[in-house]
Amino acid sequence: MQRIVKDYLEKKDKFAKHNSIKLIKVKEGYAVTEMEINENHLNAAETVHGGAIFTLADLALGAAANSFGVLNLSLNATISYIKTARAGKLRAVAKKISESKKISVYQVEVKDDKDNLVAVMQGLAYSKDKNTL
Repeated sequence: MQRIVKDYLEKKDKFAKHNSIKLIKVKEGYAVTEMEINENHLNAAETVHGGAIFTLADLALGAAANSFGVLNLSLNATISYIKTARAGKLRAVAKKISESKKISVYQVEVKDDKDNLVAVMQGLAYSKDKNTL
């Protein structure tokens, strides 16, 4: 099932593709995404734009939440930016930390290629109870 989810998101998530974000790994309740920083990811301060970091973390969250083959949609996501990034690669790792029948909670850590914590996201996903992937 995880391979199906990975293939589906790689083909269908045009926004992630446009932002050069790759889905590296998907397993139940877990996903990893990566982004090689380029000039299009930088803001006016020459650091990685918060929206680029959020998008990287959001794809990891979405992949982890949908890794069971049941359609899940984000209800809420909050992010805290810890450290700036300017070059290299960013990696987001999403893990499910709690679930009920319809709502799951995920924690996403974004780190740079030196393993420095760049951002932390917490997200809620709502299960649609449909196998639509």
